[in-house]
Amino acid sequence: MTPVILLAAEKESAEVTDWAARIGWLVGLALFVALVYWLMREGWKWRGTLQGDLPELPTAPEDPGPARLTLSGRYHGSTTAGQWLDRIVAHGLGSRSRVELTLTDAGLDVVRPGASDFFVPLAALREARLDKGIAGKVLTEGGLLVLTWAHGDRLLDSGFRSDQASEHHEWVDAINSMIETTTTEGAER
Repeated sequence: MTPVILLAAEKESAEVTDWAARIGWLVGLALFVALVYWLMREGWKWRGTLQGDLPELPTAPEDPGPARLTLSGRYHGSTTAGQWLDRIVAHGLGSRSRVELTLTDAGLDVVRPGASDFFVPLAALREARLDKGIAGKVLTEGGLLVLTWAHGDRLLDSGFRSDQASEHHEWVDAINSMIETTTTEGAER
């Protein structure tokens, strides 16, 4: 006796019978996502309002002098100095972007395509260090160049990452040396 092989009939998916319930759930989910996005946006704007006392960002002088160092990479944002999660959003400082940094004897020129450029005078620079994180970005130890600088009556930390991470040490050494020289010259006067 030969075994009989029965072929299963072609499977069909069950028909959707309650279109109104499915559409209702999709509309509800879309409204929930839109509400969460709107609340996040309002929070960002509120943070900018709270930081409204921050003065306008300085612009580069007409002739800042020859470039000591240049860096191409990413700007990851600014925070209150020492508080790596307290993001500063006023004047576009919270917007991530590409960046071109130029260090001169006058200070640091920060050029950000698609965001507002700014200049940090040498007298405002306080420290350069390597760190692992700033609000919204965490990297390996030493993967982020963080510059502490004074703006108005606040100290800010701004985070940068070079396309060539090996450049970070050179930047830290150069900036800290310039700050130390400026501080020493100021104390001698």
